Amino acid sequence: MTKHRIYSISVASVYPHYIAKAEKKGRTKVEVDEIFCWLTGYDQKQLEAELAKETNFEDFFEKAPRLNPARELVTGVICGIRVETIEEPLMKEIRILDKLIDELAKGKAMEKILRG
Repeated sequence: MTKHRIYSISVASVYPHYIAKAEKKGRTKVEVDEIFCWLTGYDQKQLEAELAKETNFEDFFEKAPRLNPARELVTGVICGIRVETIEEPLMKEIRILDKLIDELAKGKAMEKILRG
């Protein structure tokens, strides 16, 4: 089975799009980073290092210090697909990230986005 193309794309190449999406709706880079760190367990310095190294999505999630167990509470539709039904583990992690950024851009409170 061939891997999906997104797995080999660097997180750093998509990251500015996440920030632009958030900022377009009055949110901030700090909030985007908070979502990344909450989801993966990277701290700010580690996140910046991975972005600087242009780590791809596969390695980014594989090396994540501690995937947040509360990420399983993320449900809903992103890109026309229901997150909770995605079976491929890496694709599910990427889509959870997409969903969290989408919730941020839609004005949801950080406490709810981070399933607090």
